[in-house]
Amino acid sequence: MKASLARFVYIVVFLVAVGYAIFAFPHGMRAWQDKQRQIQDMEKRDDGLAKQVERQKDYIDRLKNNHAAQELEIRRRLKLLHPEEKQYITGDPEVPAPPPARR
Repeated sequence: MKASLARFVYIVVFLVAVGYAIFAFPHGMRAWQDKQRQIQDMEKRDDGLAKQVERQKDYIDRLKNNHAAQELEIRRRLKLLHPEEKQYITGDPEVPAPPPARR
């Protein structure tokens, strides 16, 4: 009887100590929940970045294997035309920035 009562008291004291440690210390349950939320956010971001990398790889493969797509991309980036083509620019012309004032 005495041994079972002592065992019960030890268990209660242990559970109280664990409960106090979880809720009272600054790195308790709230900090653990914050860390879990941060981990989930980072995993979401990593998934998005992995998808973006995969899209970029597909785009690069498409440019490597497709000459027409490659030519379109070069023409778009460098604004190149074939000799027989004409380019028409519509809209208001860009206004150059005023020169800096002299002192």
